[in-house]
Amino acid sequence: MTPEGTTLVPVLGDQLSLGLSSLAGADPATTVVLMMEVSDETAYVRHHKTKLVYILSAMRHHAQALREAGWRVDYVALDDPENSGSFTGEIARAIQRHDPARIAVTEAGEWRVTAMLDSWETLFGIPVKILPDTRFLATHAEFEAWAEGRKALRMEFFYREMRRKTGLLMNGDKPAGGEWNYDTQNRKPAKGDLLMPRPHAFAPDAITRAVIALVAARFADHPGSLDGFTFAVTAADAERQADLFFAHALADFGPYEDAMLSGERYLWHSILSPYINSGLLDPLDLCRRAEAAYRAGRAPLNSVEGYIRQIIGWREYMRGIYWREGPDYVTRNFLDHHRALPGFYWTGETDMHCMAEALGQTLATAHAHHIQRLMVTGNFALLIGADPAQVHAWYLEVYLDAYEWVELPNTLGMSQFGDGGLIASKPYIASGAYIDRMSDYCGRCRYDVKQRIGPDACPFNALYWDFLARHEDTLGDNMRLAMPYRNWRRTDPANQQALRAQAAGFLDTLD
Repeated sequence: MTPEGTTLVPVLGDQLSLGLSSLAGADPATTVVLMMEVSDETAYVRHHKTKLVYILSAMRHHAQALREAGWRVDYVALDDPENSGSFTGEIARAIQRHDPARIAVTEAGEWRVTAMLDSWETLFGIPVKILPDTRFLATHAEFEAWAEGRKALRMEFFYREMRRKTGLLMNGDKPAGGEWNYDTQNRKPAKGDLLMPRPHAFAPDAITRAVIALVAARFADHPGSLDGFTFAVTAADAERQADLFFAHALADFGPYEDAMLSGERYLWHSILSPYINSGLLDPLDLCRRAEAAYRAGRAPLNSVEGYIRQIIGWREYMRGIYWREGPDYVTRNFLDHHRALPGFYWTGETDMHCMAEALGQTLATAHAHHIQRLMVTGNFALLIGADPAQVHAWYLEVYLDAYEWVELPNTLGMSQFGDGGLIASKPYIASGAYIDRMSDYCGRCRYDVKQRIGPDACPFNALYWDFLARHEDTLGDNMRLAMPYRNWRRTDPANQQALRAQAAGFLDTLD
């Protein structure tokens, strides 16, 4: 018998936290937790196979953790023959099974799912309480209040408010070390190091192996590989990866966070963002652990500040932008770019070694770190004039940590300048020289990074100048582009024409 006055608590795939707001204060005796694997969510974009395995396996393991914590869990598997394929359809079926008096749910992370939650009370005729997601520092109202009246919504100033709110790296009302941001110390190239830390490789258990078989059978046409899946799928194993990062990688994370090396997928990065974004790890707890490492002298301030800024700065800021700008943010295309992404984004097959490295590891593991995303694959897409909505869809598909609320502003806004400067004060474009400075990629490439024109010239070079020329009317007065535009205007017209012809010839090969 279902107890009288039952509360139905749906838990979504990125809400894998035992302290979720919809469970806080609930009585396990009168609560049914509903978890749903539905085809709408697995296929609304062509998610990387590894991403699907991670989410589905983590959900199944979390259901076990909830049961062990005393909750009654009603779990609907993807291959259940009665599965309706949608959240709303599964809520309808769960109401038939449990006859709940009410629904309590933590707010969704995306506009698309929020519209579903908002419809349930009217559709089903029972009260639906939507609770704030307390895993974030800033509420929607707090971000709105911060943004109100500002001409530019720069992350740096929001980040300072989050530092004050949390007290992280604060000495009274002053930032530790006297500065808010130590990014200028975090731009060193790296060399191969036999002592470089390696993330844990977690062997798939029976649950994960079953999910791998399901994904292989059902999503064979999705991008990516299922070979060698080694990500954590439980909170305990995610904590083990966090322990390894703080013990062996945090100290060198800062200086080398923008570095890239052939064959090195992880360097000193934490590999924790998938676990944070799905709910297995508490972001504020991680920040406090990083601060404790600094206070104890185990990690330098520039590394710790850089790490904390990624979480309470960029991550929170991106969420704020996503919800403030609304569902039509995805349609913005300030530079009027409409080129299709080249096919090698789904194969990794290209002579450009930097692209082959970043794409290859993305397709193999659903992971690439932020500079590979921003200054290699994102930079290339921006330089060729790729449609920002298509670029967004690709990033949402292929990365393990990609959920629309965090991925869309990062991709469309920061990487592709689709919002015209709401997030970024200038487009993130660079020639081959930047990639050469921050990596060993160019020394292994069939193209010559020093050449701008000719069959062996690095494509990034001519594409960079062609981008500036194409958008001079729009971007020519951008103060942060003053130097490159000054150099372009000083360039001999014949050389300008040659560079643009070089770029046009390369773009023709993409078509």
